[in-house]
Formats: sequence, structure tokens, C-alpha cells
Amino acid sequence: MQTTLAIDCGGGGIKASVLDAAGTMRAQPVRVPTPYPLPPELFVRTLVDLGGRLPTAHRVTVGMPGMIRHGVVVATPHYVTRSGPRSRAEPTLLAQWSGYDARSALSAAFGLPALVLNDAEVHGAGVVAGTGCELVLTLGTGLGSALFDGGQLAPHLELSHAPVRWGTTYDTYVGEPERRRLGDAFWSRRIRQVVEGLRPVFRWDRLYLGGGNSRLIRPEQLARMGDDVVVVPNSAGIVGGVRAWDLAAV
Repeated sequence: MQTTLAIDCGGGGIKASVLDAAGTMRAQPVRVPTPYPLPPELFVRTLVDLGGRLPTAHRVTVGMPGMIRHGVVVATPHYVTRSGPRSRAEPTLLAQWSGYDARSALSAAFGLPALVLNDAEVHGAGVVAGTGCELVLTLGTGLGSALFDGGQLAPHLELSHAPVRWGTTYDTYVGEPERRRLGDAFWSRRIRQVVEGLRPVFRWDRLYLGGGNSRLIRPEQLARMGDDVVVVPNSAGIVGGVRAWDLAAV
């Protein structure tokens, strides 16, 4: 039976588990805080050390923040900073991460086939039904997004960096710092406004709201978003590690 080591890399923490072919966890997830500063070599070493605490697997799926194309990092928002999300970017780290072939590096380090995608894409692979146009938005440190059409993953767009109002990106508008500042009630209203604003852009058949903060959306705001909007568990960021191999162009 083929097993998959699935690693969900966030701005604040990195967690992993081993899944069977059906996507069922075969071990309790393990988690470590994301270390900073985080050059690529430390990133790989951290993931290998984390995997060493779990049963052996036949392949590795890694979801990480940022623009990832064919396993190569085009840009990543948090790992180029001195001390984590919202801190100052370091020019040396920017240079090291830009164009970094994470898939090849992780495959070599683990000695296994590896798949590296945006973290929202792996999350989405764990929840999409596989029919119609399905959009996934993950709410956590910032905003993640992934789009699926007929179950196939579309090219990644960094929606989080688009301006939602003058001088403010979606990442800043609905990210964790704003949730803490506003409180859950006002933040939930803001999430509904974002959903309403994006609806005519995507015309989705189903929108999934995931990530660690999705569970904090107030029920009254969720109800006003419509029946085509569903909150899904954050565990999808790991569980999607199996289906991602079938839904992504690898």
C-alpha cells in the first residue's frame, strides 16, 4: 500500500502526517514552529527532521505559501523575512528563494518522489468534489487561494497580493493581524464582503473556506454568504496530500 508523507507549511507552523492511499492519517500529526530566518537549506532540513518523527512513506507532498510553479518557488511571502510574517524582508533570503527548485531539493533530501504546491492548492485537493468550478480560500496568516475546474487544478494566481482597497491587499485585509485587531464579529463581516466581491469574478459552483481561521467565521455571516459557500476543516491541508497527485499536473 502506497503511503504519502504530507507536510503543510505555514507562516507560523509546519505540520505533517503520513496518509494511506485513501487519505486516512496513519499517524498523529506532528508540528513544529516555523523557524526564522528561514533559508531554503534550513527549510529542507526542518521538513526532513519532521518526517523522521513519522512512519516511512513512499512519496512526499509539500504545501507552502507563495507562488509555486512546477515545484519551483517564484515568490514566497513569509520565508524571505527576518522574523516571520509582517517583518522586514531580507534581500539575501529573497535572492535565495527566488527560483529555488524546492521539488528537486526535497526529493533529493528525502530520497523519494516529491510534489510541491501552494498550500491552498493542497488544501483544496482534500475537499473539492471534482465537478464544476470550485474555488478554495484559506484564512490564516494571510489569504490563500486555489481554483479547480472539473477537478483539475488551474494555474495558481496570488489573489492575496491583489488590492482590495487603496494600498491594502487581501492578505492584509483579512489576515490574522486584522482578525485580532477587529475581533471575530467584525472580521467575519469583512470575510462576507470579500466573498460577495469575488463572486462576480469567479462565478464558482462551490466556494470552500478553509485554513485555521475559517472556523472563527460567525454563523450568521456564513449563512448570509449562501448555500454555495462551505467551511471545511483545516486538516484538509494534510489530507489533500494524497489527492494532489491526481489533481495537479505533475
